[in-house]
This record gives sequence, structure tokens and C-alpha cells, in this order.
Amino acid sequence: MNNKKIAIIGGGNLGQAIAKGLVASEIIEAANLTVTRRRLKLIQNLSDLGINTISDNSEAVSGADIIFLAVKPYQVESIITEIKDAVSSDAIIISLATGVSTADLQNYFDKQLALFLAMPNTAVAIGESMTCIAALNASEEQEQLVLTLFNQVGQALIIPEELMSSATVLAACGIAYALRFVRAATQGGIEIGFGSDLALKIAAQTVKGAAELLIQSGTHPEQEIDKVTTPRGVTISGLNEMEHQGFSSSLIKGLITSFNKVQNG
Repeated sequence: MNNKKIAIIGGGNLGQAIAKGLVASEIIEAANLTVTRRRLKLIQNLSDLGINTISDNSEAVSGADIIFLAVKPYQVESIITEIKDAVSSDAIIISLATGVSTADLQNYFDKQLALFLAMPNTAVAIGESMTCIAALNASEEQEQLVLTLFNQVGQALIIPEELMSSATVLAACGIAYALRFVRAATQGGIEIGFGSDLALKIAAQTVKGAAELLIQSGTHPEQEIDKVTTPRGVTISGLNEMEHQGFSSSLIKGLITSFNKVQNG
């Protein structure tokens, strides 16, 4: 992987997060990574890491083995029109744009390429993303290459393309939902006596530990909940009150609302 040349078209939050994550994982050398943005001063931090930063998208993709399209959905068609003549026929295209299908990509490029849709979340910058991937025209070797790429910055799964909208909500939007829980737990911690910094540290590590319990043990959440709930105990009292106030229902409704937004625009 080290000798692969990678271009990231779009140095926004997600593009920068992927660039930082790839370099931090040491899967590629910074010198083999190019990130584009119209205003280069906004990605000076990447340049400071040794990553190539330019404003010319066509120049960035010329000779690139893997090309990330980290742009807004409405920009995809115009960006592809701009770069398609410079893209190598054996290049791998990875689109991060929500709502743009592989069929759309193939139509815009007007030639057959190995096309991937990927939906990482912002934890990619620290190597902890959950990335869902769908593919078209890709060989098994190319699929494994893309999986390897994203597994360096978290965990990755190849899923049917029809589930990509759902993956956007559960994984990409989901990180915001999890952070909102941490924020709410922190506020509650302040109310019961902790300072804000200490409350945040406790809440964040507790959520991290809960997630690791499920990941490492493969158990169901209710099995772990049962371990800390006792008859007439403080935990079950708190859980029941949260459910009375609509905790699970609110979360599920939020997921469905986000999904409908993705589907309907």
C-alpha cells in the first residue's frame, strides 16, 4: 500500500480526517497523498504533515491509484466532468458523497471504472471509524484493497448498496448521536456534583468502555445491562425513568427522521 498514490478531492472536514488518519496509520507515506481545496490556506495543517496540497483537481488525480471524492453531493457531477480525462482507467474511485449511487458515478465518468461508495465517520482521524462500503465493477482484489485501506483507520464492512443510506444514519450520523449522549451525561454529572471537565472525562470513558465490552465480547447490550441491574437498585431505577421519558423511542425516531431526510433530500 505504501507505494500507492492517493488523491483526496475535497479537503473539508471529512477529507482532512481521512488524510490525517491514513498518515497516522502509516499505511501510506504523506508524500504519496495529495489533497485538494480551492483555498489552500484552509488545509495548511495537512501541508505541515508533509501531505501534498494543491488546488488543481485534475493535477491531483493524474497518476493516482486511488481517488477519494470527498465533496458535497451536488458537486460530484461537476468535479467528475473536470477530472475524468485525467483519471487512469485502472484507478479506484471512492465516493464519500451521500445519495450519489454507483450508477450515477459510472454515468458521470462515462467509462467503466472500479467504483466504491464509502461512508466513514469523523473518528477516521483517530483510527476508530466505522466505515460501510459498497462496490461496482470491482474485482475481489480491489475490494480487499479498499477494505484494507479503511481497516487501518477503524473497522470496515462491505454491504449491499441499497443499505448505504441506512449506514449513513447509523454510523456517520450515529457518531453525533453518541456524542450528544456523552454531552447529556456530562450535564447530568454536573448536576450531581462533578465539575464539567471531570464529568466529561468520566462520561466519555464510560461510553468507550461500554462499546468495547460489546465489541470484544460479542454479547448483546441487554446481557451487559443485566450485569449492573439489581432488584430495587439504582441502575434499574434510572433506566426505567429514562424509558418513561422516551429515551429509546426518541433515539429510534431520530434515526428514522435522519434516514427519511437522506431518502427524500
